[in-house]
Amino acid sequence: MSRIASRPVMIPSGVTVELLGKHIHVKGEKGSLESVLNDFVTIVIDGNAVRIESNVTVKPKKEQKHLAASIPGTTRALLQNMVVGVQQGYEKKLQLVGVGYRAQVQGDVLNLTLGFSHPVNFAVPAGIKIETPEPTVIIVKGIDKQLVGQVSANIRAYRPPEPYKGKGVRYSDEVVRKKESKKK
Repeated sequence: MSRIASRPVMIPSGVTVELLGKHIHVKGEKGSLESVLNDFVTIVIDGNAVRIESNVTVKPKKEQKHLAASIPGTTRALLQNMVVGVQQGYEKKLQLVGVGYRAQVQGDVLNLTLGFSHPVNFAVPAGIKIETPEPTVIIVKGIDKQLVGQVSANIRAYRPPEPYKGKGVRYSDEVVRKKESKKK
């Protein structure tokens, strides 16, 4: 078993973790999340901590050996992300760089002007909240870390930063390496 899986997940006050068969439910102040467990792991809830135990009793087949070894660590990381998400939530910040590039939220639609001949309308999925404190800043918030990251990547994919001028949609902490232009 991995070293990550051997550490217990601490459950803070205000967060409840329930195990119903192969489904695990995590509820907190911000909402609730649910996940399905893999057959290779067992979860044990002890008061305010959750331990992951490997459920592999026989030696797995040679082609499944790496899978059985990595599942407990992955399960622990996903459970930790669920606990942090329902307690604090996650957010990603995007910046629009370019002349005339701007964003605006209208209801549950994000309107983007990214230099195309038409505006781009992005439908905000359920469980995600998008804010635009400035016309060139987009903040994506939610309790599911995977969904927040995927929505941010989908917005960035409309106009990724180009390497010559750096124009496009980028993460706030992303560094764009610029290329040198052609010389005569």
